[in-house]
Amino acid sequence: MVRELAQIDVDAGTADSFEAAVGRAVALFDATAGCTGIRLYRSVEVPNRYWLVVEWGTIDQHTEFRNSPTFGHWRVLVGEFFAASPVVEHLDQVVLGF
Repeated sequence: MVRELAQIDVDAGTADSFEAAVGRAVALFDATAGCTGIRLYRSVEVPNRYWLVVEWGTIDQHTEFRNSPTFGHWRVLVGEFFAASPVVEHLDQVVLGF
């Protein structure tokens, strides 16, 4: 499994609407082959910053999603709130604690 980590900064005053849009988008990810989970975290220190964590079976499955019409639907739902393009990385878990 690989985790996609996206830092998403949203425009001031749009946090509630952005969170609602991501909530509506959960079904898109649930219906996507290889996606096994999605979580959205809001920064405590930077209130308009979010961290989206999406779990994929493989990076290729994420790439397939990025090239699919479903990705376009995702961006329609949430893209209007972006203050800048998200910064995305892929993570492998190397230590698991408590």
